[in-house]
Amino acid sequence: MTVDDDPSVSRAVARDLRRQYGRDHRIVRGESGAQTLEALRELKLRGEQVAVILADYRMPQMNGIEFLEKAMDIFPFARRVLLTAYADTDAAIQAINLVDVDHYLLKPWDPPEEKLYPVVDDLLRLWEDSNHVPVPETKVVGHRWSSRSFEVRDFLARNRVPYRWYLSDEPEAERLLTAAEAGDDCIPLVITPGGEVLRSPSDAQLAARVGLTVKPAEDFYDVVVVGGGPAGLGAAVYAASEGLRTVLVERTATGGQAGQSSRIENYLGFPDGISGSQLAERARRQAVKFGAEVISARDVSAVESDGAARVVRFVDGGSVSGHTTILATGVAYRQLEAPGAEALTGRGVFYGAALTEAMSCADQDVYVVGGANSAGQAALHFAARSRHVTMLVRGPSLAASMSSYLVEQIEAAPNISVRTGTTVVEAHGTDHLEGLTLLDASTGEKESVDTSWLFIFIGAAPRTDWLDAQVMRDERGFVYTGPDLLVEGRRPRGWTLDRDPYHLETSVPGVFVAGDVRADSVKRVASAVGEGAMAVMLVHRYLERL
Repeated sequence: MTVDDDPSVSRAVARDLRRQYGRDHRIVRGESGAQTLEALRELKLRGEQVAVILADYRMPQMNGIEFLEKAMDIFPFARRVLLTAYADTDAAIQAINLVDVDHYLLKPWDPPEEKLYPVVDDLLRLWEDSNHVPVPETKVVGHRWSSRSFEVRDFLARNRVPYRWYLSDEPEAERLLTAAEAGDDCIPLVITPGGEVLRSPSDAQLAARVGLTVKPAEDFYDVVVVGGGPAGLGAAVYAASEGLRTVLVERTATGGQAGQSSRIENYLGFPDGISGSQLAERARRQAVKFGAEVISARDVSAVESDGAARVVRFVDGGSVSGHTTILATGVAYRQLEAPGAEALTGRGVFYGAALTEAMSCADQDVYVVGGANSAGQAALHFAARSRHVTMLVRGPSLAASMSSYLVEQIEAAPNISVRTGTTVVEAHGTDHLEGLTLLDASTGEKESVDTSWLFIFIGAAPRTDWLDAQVMRDERGFVYTGPDLLVEGRRPRGWTLDRDPYHLETSVPGVFVAGDVRADSVKRVASAVGEGAMAVMLVHRYLERL
């Protein structure tokens, strides 16, 4: 059964399915949720069974999630697929939580032999062989306003691991806690598809149990990339594609700050925009296709020189070595220095888009702090579901720090308001955020507002506090490279080679930098990817002279 409100797409889906499965299955299509539900009821009355349902997400009157939720009441054992125009992580996770969606597919799926048929083949096999037993899934039991529960959900979502979320006071959550012999001190509780119980797991424990790679396959590589944002992913793609033994080490999830963007519209080659999550996932798959290893949930504590080798050490005591290292650790949002904000982080106060919380903001008032592109993208994303979004901007306008296309969209959004010259001076709440105190810089007046949702996008703090003094940085922690290391023509102290540092090389030979963490870099996705590629070119030059 397929349903899509676009007749041409509906016919195309049915055509592709009929060509592959028409011999053994009847393909029924509908062009609206209501029409297709009526067809399902008729099939039910005739005693027929439905094996797979494919529903478009963006349908009027009744979207794909709402349709599948109603379809479950009629054919609860049918396998369910959500068709999306973009890799909408929110929609996919919501669909998994509400209607047990087995898979989501991006349109278009050309060629169907690669992108459509393998998915449907697997679902049909599961439906035929499982005796209608539901597909096992990762389950998470947690408190609504627990910062660690949020972190677990966010980790799974950003690493594209489907999961079902249970509030700890729900009957099913209580049954799971009883079965796991776990108490309130074990929350968040994670149950893997294989039935393994994880009590308050760390990110590393979680990664190891849900199928992510956490250990390098080798001890030595040509290049070790630290950080999995656009710069790191770009470096991994180009290094691996050019035959270098490459490993990428990421502390949380590939994509970095860009991976949390709900929609990127100014990246070359995507005129209709793309979510940061999907862009990062495509880059990750591309790097893996060329042979790069991607290591998750490993926090780096040092980069050291050991003869010709560069050793990357992990916080947990492990290490990996290579001829060269590319630092692409990116930046983090600066912390909001307001009383109450730190204690409520993860409990109504969030840094970045926190897309796992977007559905919880439906019909509520949301506040966004920041005036750059990431804040604008988040405001537009939340505005699609929330009652009202208020942007709090310290400067006099958005135009100084935000792309004009985003400014125009924000000005046209009826439920977004922008308050310039305004800062948050205090956050209020007990177990979760309940309100804010705002300061108007022009009048000096303070105002209290009620809200449970604050999303912060202020400034950039480089992730370089773990580097030792040998790697030269500016006063804010950004890493100097190339010509910036030369003072009156003199090379940096401790430099051992008879040449000047290459353009993206640090004060330690063989250690390169790409992306936002570099001093005076351009804070854009395209430039980060470009620097990742350039760093690989310089790695080749360095290796030729070893």
